[in-house]
Amino acid sequence: MQAEKKYKIKKIEKNVYQIDKEGPMKVPLRIFASEKLLKKIEEDDCIQQGINAATMPGIQKYSIMMPDAHLGYGVSVGAVIAFDSETGVISPGATGFDINCGVRLLSTNLSTKEVEPKIKQLLDLIFQAVPSGVGRHSEIRLTNNELDNVLKEGANWAVKKGYGNEDDIKHCEEYGNLKNADPSKVSNKAKERGKNQLGTLGAGNHFVEIQIVDKIYNKETAKSFGIDNEGQICVMIHCGSRGLGHQVCSDYLRLIEDKYPDIMKSLPDKDLAYAPVNSKVATDYFKAMNAAANFAWCNRHIIADNVRRIFKKVLKNVELNTVYDVAHNIIKLEEYKIDGKLKKVYVHRKGATRAFGPAKEEIPENYKKTGQPVLIPGSMGTASYVLVGTNKAIENTFGSTAHGAGRMMSRHAAIRNYRGEEIKNELEKRHIYIKGASWKGIAEEAPLAYKDVDEVVKVSHEVGIGNLVVRLIPLGVVKG
Repeated sequence: MQAEKKYKIKKIEKNVYQIDKEGPMKVPLRIFASEKLLKKIEEDDCIQQGINAATMPGIQKYSIMMPDAHLGYGVSVGAVIAFDSETGVISPGATGFDINCGVRLLSTNLSTKEVEPKIKQLLDLIFQAVPSGVGRHSEIRLTNNELDNVLKEGANWAVKKGYGNEDDIKHCEEYGNLKNADPSKVSNKAKERGKNQLGTLGAGNHFVEIQIVDKIYNKETAKSFGIDNEGQICVMIHCGSRGLGHQVCSDYLRLIEDKYPDIMKSLPDKDLAYAPVNSKVATDYFKAMNAAANFAWCNRHIIADNVRRIFKKVLKNVELNTVYDVAHNIIKLEEYKIDGKLKKVYVHRKGATRAFGPAKEEIPENYKKTGQPVLIPGSMGTASYVLVGTNKAIENTFGSTAHGAGRMMSRHAAIRNYRGEEIKNELEKRHIYIKGASWKGIAEEAPLAYKDVDEVVKVSHEVGIGNLVVRLIPLGVVKG
């Protein structure tokens, strides 16, 4: 049994903790968590990953861990790390394997009363239209040139092909298209893995969820997001770049290992592999990561359009509008005030959501008064949340907040402890209907395998790095 590690954690203020810089650490580690969540983070032993991240060259201000932080590859899931754009590094492991795993939320003009009688029909049709599960392929067949166009254009490619509309794109982070994408930096193996997966959900914690607006905390902001009343139906889509993004991460980790053996030897954890920010490997990875992110935006865009078509087929006079689409695993070149000076940094958000406040140039025009929507998904049987970004997040967390509940139990442990059939039956008693690709997949994603998402968003709200707007509860879930 591993000996318990003791860390010198000091409380800065309510829900904010710090481990001061010592030894090889270049900056302190900041942890945003309640006492309850901090205990879970300590038990998970991911604090060492936050300390390790603090030793990386060019890191700015803090190594940051969010309230949903848990053990990840190299750095924890729920990490935010910013590196100087001239002296820092770029790290695939600090970005995540599922590049631009993210969330899209659609508002509707429907009520629970209208949708619940049709819920099983809707789930069956969505399950047919959105291939779900490990290795599932799409009916969309792309030529090599078309795939390159997807990687360059992101969600814009989908609109050109008749999926969705310009308003959807206006309400995507980066308008669904990172301009630095270069398909030539994506390997043929990665392209082959992604070529037949556009418009598919995948497995793990990915889902299409029909949700009920359960509580509105800020009516004015909710209304600006298109959410007007409790009982209103929304649809949340959670997925990423599928096998293509995973392969991009794997490819560049191996390149870094081969190119920089001295760096690899010096690391406290080889999964923390990085390349100097202006090196060819780093710049090539950044371009490939941008391309994989574009694939993910196009993927969610097509799934959303298919969901919209199904709702219109089953129900009359239906409107589904994109509230917003956010990325959870991504690197962005952004500018922040650090030590009194504006500085460009490569912000790595791994299992974290951008949370920009009012007036930021990067957010849609109709959200400039409020700040951007922040979408935090729950775990099948639990609530999801819409928050709004804040200027305090800009000051304290490089414009970031949490991205979900965060796992508390491994998938293997969940399978040992839960049965998919029992979870499905228990949820139906609560009027939550599940359609999954396998019983194993449902067991892996058991709600009790996750931390308390209510507690996570409470921390975000109380600290002021993402303020509560709407609570959503599940009515029907399609799982991979």
